[in-house]
Amino acid sequence: MKRMKQNTLYLVLILAFSPASVLAEETASFEVLKQTTVNLINALVDQGVLTRKKADTLIREAERKATASAARQPRIAAAKTGGDNDNLELKSDEQLSAIAPVDTAGRLSGRSKPGSNQVRVPYIPEVVKNEIREQIKQEVLSQARNERWTQPNALPEWLERIKFEGDLRLRYHLDDFDPHNTLPKDYVAAAASGLTRAADFAATSNGVATGNTTEDRNRFRLRARFGLLVKATDSWSAGFRFATGNTLNRVSTQTTLGADFNKYPILLDRAYLKYDPFNWLSVAGGRIPNPWFSTDLTWDDDLNFDGFAATIKPSIAGYPIRPFLTGGIFPIRAQDPPLQAKGRWLAGVQGGAQWDMTPDTRFKFGLAYYEYYNLEGQVEPDNTEPGGTKPSNSYGQYEYNTGLRQKGNTLFRTNAHTDSSATIWGLASKFSPLNLTATLDLMQFNPVHVMLTSDLVINTAFNRHEIQQRTGFTVKDGKNFGHMHRLTVGMPKIVRRHDWQLFATYRYLGSDAVLDAFSGSDFGIGGGAIGLGGTNLKATMIGGAYGIDRGVSLMVRWFSADSIDSPLVAQKGRYSTDTLHADVLMTY
Repeated sequence: MKRMKQNTLYLVLILAFSPASVLAEETASFEVLKQTTVNLINALVDQGVLTRKKADTLIREAERKATASAARQPRIAAAKTGGDNDNLELKSDEQLSAIAPVDTAGRLSGRSKPGSNQVRVPYIPEVVKNEIREQIKQEVLSQARNERWTQPNALPEWLERIKFEGDLRLRYHLDDFDPHNTLPKDYVAAAASGLTRAADFAATSNGVATGNTTEDRNRFRLRARFGLLVKATDSWSAGFRFATGNTLNRVSTQTTLGADFNKYPILLDRAYLKYDPFNWLSVAGGRIPNPWFSTDLTWDDDLNFDGFAATIKPSIAGYPIRPFLTGGIFPIRAQDPPLQAKGRWLAGVQGGAQWDMTPDTRFKFGLAYYEYYNLEGQVEPDNTEPGGTKPSNSYGQYEYNTGLRQKGNTLFRTNAHTDSSATIWGLASKFSPLNLTATLDLMQFNPVHVMLTSDLVINTAFNRHEIQQRTGFTVKDGKNFGHMHRLTVGMPKIVRRHDWQLFATYRYLGSDAVLDAFSGSDFGIGGGAIGLGGTNLKATMIGGAYGIDRGVSLMVRWFSADSIDSPLVAQKGRYSTDTLHADVLMTY
């Protein structure tokens, strides 16, 4: 069908641009033009380029203009036939531009006397023929552009509104534990006091500690992500991303190889709608990418947010400063009476700007304030129902559960005093972090960049007196602040072959500076069900990346982390681990 449309297009173009001077004989010209016009109109109708109604309209319009023109033209033939005063008689080859009347079926139908060889047609001026020819040409060209007749391998228009992206990473992962680390059994014993910073190490199975603090481990790990962005209009779009991982760890999409050759789950990592009504405003809702200008000191690189966020980016003509303001609200756990009396929420706002100080120097900063609601723990009442014989359905609502937490935050036992069952751990501190992030990009050695990044955070809600009143426990150590500093030299991104980066990072993150659930998962305390990551650690990291081919890179990083305050809280304890990551990453 597409080939037939192309042939029709070529026929129209040849007819449209062929000069009349090439027709040597006027009679032959008339026959050629007559047959070509009839065939062309019928072919255009058959191929769907013109509808029968449109063809009839063109023909009637031509006849109308021809009749009007004929009234102003000298008569071609003086002889008239009986009773037919509306038509002229064509007796010879005197006119090149003549066409027979056409009926509604698109066929020629000359009028003549019975037994006569004469054909009566209206005279069609050259200007009318040119107008009809141009109109048909423009209609066919318009349809050809819309349906891409001359691009047989072109994708459908709707596919151009979809952008695909993703990556695949293979990693060798080594954890090297200090043999002098506090043993898991000591975490179990210390947890009896009701305070801990590593609840997973205090877990037991049949009375035996299940944590790991001294045994090295090495693994091969896989991460696969595939996403697409669908642009419905200039203002509306939707994003989706699928990734490996599990529902117990929201800050990692990795899967460990070696599951008896079993298949790996693929999860919905992102799903959101985005509305950009103006160049300076963007609104997103659903499971959205991280909306904040930040580092992994506060938010892990793999973390996505459930909720809604809006960003304003006004532009000031003539000024090298581009300010921005972002606000968002995110449900952490929806309210589900009677299992939970109150929902848990995160709200935040961040203001900042990007300043192009010179053509090759760029500075960006953002100051953010985050507020967590109903996340802090409380001691369950002894009499949760009349008589105190049975706890209510909402018992345990203050738990900071295993699937959410990493390690480092100060936890306390929220069980009622009369409850001798398994310990339910809750957060000792409230969390309202104030976070300042800044980067300086020096491009004087382009394509090599020198990038400096600093991140400072302080939990303004941390209050030892308030903790003691609410929990009944006294916390004498622990920190509510953190900072991170990073130096990167090389290309901003590893995209092409031979692109490279070298980097070094120092990180200090107090136990209750941020919520450990969402902080970076690569640094820090290892072992347990969750693995590395969390707070209450100081760490250094050095590494480099190199592009081994277009879209394929090799990255090697070495981490060394030590606990800041005792992970046991009530007793002295220490924890130290070194970690090696060797990654091959392909981005598509």
